[in-house]
Formats: sequence, C-alpha cells, structure tokens
Amino acid sequence: MEPEQVERVRRFNRTVAERVGVLHDHYLGGARPYGQARLLWEIGDGGTHDVRGVRDRLDLDSGYVSRLLRALERDGLVTVAAHPRDRRVRTVRLTAAGQRERALLDDRSDALAASLLAPLDARKRERLTSAMAEVERLLTASVVSLTARDPGHPDAVHCLRSYAAELGELFEGGFDPARSLLPDPGELRPPGGLFLVATLHGEPVGCGGIKLPAGAPAEIKRLWVSPHVRGLGLARRLLSELEERAALHGSRRVRLDTNRALEAATRLYRESGYREVTAFNAEPYADHWFEKRLAPGTP
Repeated sequence: MEPEQVERVRRFNRTVAERVGVLHDHYLGGARPYGQARLLWEIGDGGTHDVRGVRDRLDLDSGYVSRLLRALERDGLVTVAAHPRDRRVRTVRLTAAGQRERALLDDRSDALAASLLAPLDARKRERLTSAMAEVERLLTASVVSLTARDPGHPDAVHCLRSYAAELGELFEGGFDPARSLLPDPGELRPPGGLFLVATLHGEPVGCGGIKLPAGAPAEIKRLWVSPHVRGLGLARRLLSELEERAALHGSRRVRLDTNRALEAATRLYRESGYREVTAFNAEPYADHWFEKRLAPGTP
C-alpha cells in the first residue's frame, strides 16, 4: 500500500471521530463515554445475550468489555449473570433503566445523523450516503479473517452444512453429500490438505478446502460464502489464499469442478485465470472442470 493511502485513511478517521463526537467524555450529551454507550446499544433489545458474542461482534478485548460492563452494572443499566445451563458462560441484559437510556441514545443518534445531512442539498446527501455505504462494505470486508481449521471444528461443520443445504436448494434434483466426492476429513488436514474458515465478528461466514496430494495437482473443494456477506470479494479472497497455500506447498497446478447452476462461481473461476479442461474425476454433480497453472511459491 502507498503512504498516501495510509494518510488518507488516518485523515478520514480523524474527521469522523471529531464529527460524530467520540472524542467527548459524554457521548451525544449523555452521561457516559462512547465505549459504554456503544456497548449499551449493542446489548440491545431487552433480551439476554452471551457476553462473548457481544464482545466478538464489537471485536473488543475481554478485559476492556468487563470494565465497561462493570460501569454499566454499577449504574443500574445492565445485569450480568451466569448462564443457567453453563455457569462458565456469562450473560447480560438491559434493565428497565438501561432500555430507557438506549432509547434516548437512539433518538440522539438519529438527530446526529440528520445534522450531518441537513447542510447538504438532495444531490450531496445522496452522494454522502452512497459513499458511506461503500465505505461500510469495504471496511466490513477488511475485518473478515481467514483461519486454518480442522474440518471437524464447529465453525467448519457449520459452513459445510450450510454449503450442502444451499446446494440442495440450487441443484435440480437436490444435493446428496453421500453421492458427492466429498473429501474424507483427513484429506483436508495437513500435510495432505488444508481447510480455511472465514469469520466476521466471531461468526463463520465462508470456507474453502484444498487437497494437496503428492505428485498430483492441488484440488480446491467446498468453496462457499454465506449469502449475507456476498459482494465483499470474500470468495475471490478465499480462492486466492488457497492458491497461495498450494503454491507454497510446491503445487504447480490447481484444479476444481463446479455445477452449471453455480453461475457466479463459474464466472469467478474464469476471471481468476482458470481454463476449462476435460473431466478429471467422476463427480456426479459437476458440469465444468477447471485448471490453473500456479507460479512457484515463495516462503
């Protein structure tokens, strides 16, 4: 990245922080700083929430969240308790006073948003809100993390089940994993393979596996992205990461197969440099087979 790009991001951050008031001890004219107010809003709707889930959504350190919760609890805005079925898990919910303060935060947040738009004419308002939506999309993409997981990990299992369920809806005649050439979990574990899981705010939102057989091309399997995060470039990122891992492993070619119903995936493969080849397996759900040459990997 260029130094000028870094400076633009820093300048943008400073402008936003100043304009929305996070520099003040009393956010939106309330009784507490931004961190406490944001956590109060995230806890939300009066229901009971897992503290770990709230922390993951905000991507905050556990010690910091504990300090924020103690302050809110001391002011009578939340109650923190052990989960009735697992005392290792802490839960949090808003009290009646907390719900009233959250409602006040909502009203003041609406007023702040309106104050940003009020000085602008209709055309500039549309430009600003469209730019904000694009920034939000790109920032969301930047906080997605890719982690190598065992195929038996709960996040991996969630993704694979979601993948199979979606194929069952898309494929004519449905999708039966028992008929597919689904790799044995051992084939997607090092050193013969790898399985990546993408997470956003602690939730699994995508996956992709690769088989790395000795003396044969690498093979990408089960590339999937959750519908609610599509459009962030995550499928392309997973594909690129799997290719890089294969190159580092010493593979010179990578291949994959796909179904004609998966038009977006087929388009992605073609745009990423894959060329269609003759069938290299007997996958009953495949209509297209692709291959790509890889540049030698570097440590």
